[in-house]
Amino acid sequence: MKAMTTSSPVVDVLRYAAFTSRPDGGNPAGVVLDAALLGPDRMGAIAAEVGYSETAFVTSRDDERRRFTLRYFSPLAEVAFCGHATVATAVALAERLGVGDLAFDTPAGEILVTTETDAEGAVRATLTSVPTRSRPARTDELEPALSALGWDSADLDPELPPHVAFGGNDHLVLAVGSRARLAGLDYDFDALADLMRKHGWTTVHLVWREDEQRYHARDPFPVGGVVEDPATGAAAAAFGGYLRTLGALPASGVITVRQGEDMGRPSELTVRADPHGTRSHVTGHAVPITG
Repeated sequence: MKAMTTSSPVVDVLRYAAFTSRPDGGNPAGVVLDAALLGPDRMGAIAAEVGYSETAFVTSRDDERRRFTLRYFSPLAEVAFCGHATVATAVALAERLGVGDLAFDTPAGEILVTTETDAEGAVRATLTSVPTRSRPARTDELEPALSALGWDSADLDPELPPHVAFGGNDHLVLAVGSRARLAGLDYDFDALADLMRKHGWTTVHLVWREDEQRYHARDPFPVGGVVEDPATGAAAAAFGGYLRTLGALPASGVITVRQGEDMGRPSELTVRADPHGTRSHVTGHAVPITG
């Protein structure tokens, strides 16, 4: 795809679906591999034109050292870190430079990514988050969030308490007691966006626990101008840290997050968190979107 705003040169924007092996699944991301000459206003305009929840811009690159600087823009604002756009960028680079390790310098800090080819020949990427942290949500955070969602405290899973979790940016984590409650998401876009801006949350990570190794998630993203993300790697990283804080990780330290199913864009994110560590590792495929 070529993106162009008035009186600006054409920029080559790649399109990838992340955390899926199908172009019609996962979370679409824009990727600009040569953004060294683009200013933030131009990057923001391109992201708005592309219209995906995030577009990643490689603003400097050292192919020999496999080290790159990334910035991320939603249609409305720059964000410090985006997991699905990181995975998309890593796969795009691996397809051009060969698989192996990559290092991304982002506004959230250094993100190391390993790329490899699976048994079917597809490229997948594993990102290592910045150190995670998680704390209980305060009443002044929780009550207006439930109101904007049209939920009440009885909808929540008492074994997974509300937290604000960080894995590069902050996410309110709310666990519901039933899959039906998660499927019935219908929220007040403006009220939730205002609350998220007030507290600096990037998404609200809504989850239902199928079992200790498998979760289903939905992520409203109104602050980015998007109703919902079909796959959210940054929230998955934060969620791994949340489970670590609660002592709720399985013995393997590995969970699977299914997301996007209620949007018709099924996604799968594999999260690994060492119970004695501080970081999360999030793995997924990404495939080009053509046409």
